[in-house]
Amino acid sequence: MDSTAETQYNQFYHPVKIGSLQLEGNLFLAPVAGYSDCAFRFLCRNGGANFAYTEMVSTEALIRDSGKTNILLERAPNETSYAVQIFGGNEESMAKAAQMVVERTNCEVIDINAGCPVPKIVKTGAGSSLTRDPERLYSITKAVVEAVQVPVTVKIRSGWDDSRISFLQAAEAALNAGVQAITLHPRTRAQGYEGKAKKEYLTQLVDFVAGRVPVFASGDIFSPDDVLQTIRQTGVDGVMFARGAMGNPFIFEETRRYLLTGEKYKTPPAERIKAGLSELDILAEKIGELPACREMRKRFCAYSKGLENGAQMRSQIVSSCTKEDYRNVFAAFIS
Repeated sequence: MDSTAETQYNQFYHPVKIGSLQLEGNLFLAPVAGYSDCAFRFLCRNGGANFAYTEMVSTEALIRDSGKTNILLERAPNETSYAVQIFGGNEESMAKAAQMVVERTNCEVIDINAGCPVPKIVKTGAGSSLTRDPERLYSITKAVVEAVQVPVTVKIRSGWDDSRISFLQAAEAALNAGVQAITLHPRTRAQGYEGKAKKEYLTQLVDFVAGRVPVFASGDIFSPDDVLQTIRQTGVDGVMFARGAMGNPFIFEETRRYLLTGEKYKTPPAERIKAGLSELDILAEKIGELPACREMRKRFCAYSKGLENGAQMRSQIVSSCTKEDYRNVFAAFIS
């Protein structure tokens, strides 16, 4: 590739600062409920992710000292830095929970979930309820910023529904409260995860923020091409893979190579399956073999997508209860 073409690509992969935290690149694992535990984050960091977020953690569960919540907080062994995402609708609880998280984990970033569309989260005044209520988002964010010494970031939605698009007001509230980065998932709460993410909202947010803090994109990012087009079209500082990383924790390195050189590289299926089996081993050590095998059913369904005889494999995956069961399912890839 000539130098002009290389320059064209490598301008899109670059270092990012979140407050005082310097990251070598701009490809992140999003906070994904039921997926982004320390086992999966470990694989994603090995697979090239520059930074990763825990799945969202309930402030009320933290304050009650739930054992399950402590597992969600765990740092992966290879994580030199990571973010813990918390959710809640009460500023005192959020501030207290943020302090507890930093004390227990020494995490480098606290992220506030202001985007989750799930009804049981929204009805508590958390998640995307905060995007439509900038004043409350401000008060909660300000309380968290004042409670901890690490950078605080926020993830928002575009709005409640198409008639109530409020991401710019939410962003202004978050900036005024002192956040060090903003992530936008450009779908409304009403959309959930359906329909198309409106990338033009990302462009509007980048223009509105005007370089004061980094802006990150989430939603409808499944491939290196998606990353290139998103950054090129919107000017965001970085991107988050969510569903795009499921079944392929190497998507980050694939994307980095593409952004730097233009090379389209696909990780071999056998390497992905071996990574999934490693994920199972790590999870089994944390929570026990049977619970880990049950948890991995949905994850191995993702790993099996696109494989020859994938449908047949998935019919076996959903009844697998031991590590040996999974090794038998994927015997052709690990021999």
